[in-house]
Amino acid sequence: MPTYERPAGSLISYMSDKVKAGGGLNLAQGLPGFPPPPELTDILKELSDQPVHQYAPGRGDNDLRDILPTLFPGGPARDQFIVTNGATEAITLTYLYLSRREAQPFSALAFEPVYESYRNLPQIFGNHFVAFDIGEGLFGREEAFRQVVRDQQVKIVFVSSPGNPLGRVWRRDELERLAALSDELDFSLIVDGVYREIYFGEQPWLPTDRISPRLFYADSFSKTLSITGWRVGFLAAHPSHLAALRTIHDYTGLSSPSVLQKAIARYLAAHDNGAAYLAAARRTVGTSFVALKKMLTALGFRIPPIDGGYFIWAELPEGFDDGLAFAEELYAQEKLAAVPGIHFSDAGVRFVRFNIAKPLADIEEAARRIEKFVRTGRLSGG
Repeated sequence: MPTYERPAGSLISYMSDKVKAGGGLNLAQGLPGFPPPPELTDILKELSDQPVHQYAPGRGDNDLRDILPTLFPGGPARDQFIVTNGATEAITLTYLYLSRREAQPFSALAFEPVYESYRNLPQIFGNHFVAFDIGEGLFGREEAFRQVVRDQQVKIVFVSSPGNPLGRVWRRDELERLAALSDELDFSLIVDGVYREIYFGEQPWLPTDRISPRLFYADSFSKTLSITGWRVGFLAAHPSHLAALRTIHDYTGLSSPSVLQKAIARYLAAHDNGAAYLAAARRTVGTSFVALKKMLTALGFRIPPIDGGYFIWAELPEGFDDGLAFAEELYAQEKLAAVPGIHFSDAGVRFVRFNIAKPLADIEEAARRIEKFVRTGRLSGG
């Protein structure tokens, strides 16, 4: 198999752009392969003729902010939410705010393998980044974690549950311990719940009922309602931070699209916060996960435990040692895009990430292409 030089920038965008230019199946980007709820798009059509096309309030549409606390019973109050341009802005806004509060050089930390924003935000703002291998769980690695936080002056920790690219769901006792450590070791915790509704077993617990001065919660409707292009997310924070966060938001994100916020608010109010749609999406993704995992395992891929989310994080079978070359050749030969593992971890050279948020027919076609490529690659000594 040829050797490839790693391209600059996001490998997710790089592999996805191949499909946009040359066609094929895109299992690289975290795009749902199914449409939003039809009731939601019907509401959007109705709203399009109404006077809702100017700036929304900076904090967010009032109706949507009324709805948000109902998504998290016992959690943040209405005035603790800021509606943002996707969860990406919520995370960036929080990072910018927290970084400005630190007088001394500091590090940010996330858990291996690392979602691209967590790794790149510190680099953009000139801070050091630490990738921490949690192994089998926080409790078995707590002393090592403590040491890294102290030695590297870690002041911001990112955690997502389920994760991306590895769909690990953090246990409640682990998240509670992590929150306790944030107080003890003096770091802030940014919790990313974007994939909270896509799980394969027990529903993930997230610490939304205990937003403290050190805990910030970011989320969006991109994955829950299959509207990644709408860019409507939200941030929940302790009252002590809200005035400063709103000020930064006013001069950076300003407001998420007004008409889209209103459509989401009306849909959630009329449809039990989208419960039926979410249940159907979970079944679709779960079925596709099982099908692709079974095929990949039969081909010799090693799949670590995955509890939810949109992806399969897979170690290559014997005979393949370079995830970048694998992804390049898989697209070149079979027009199927995946993401090389080195995008998420320096230790991910032998890994690739596949998006399984697709209808079963797409997953079965992808499986056929992967099988053909792997078997051909083995025969040719790849």
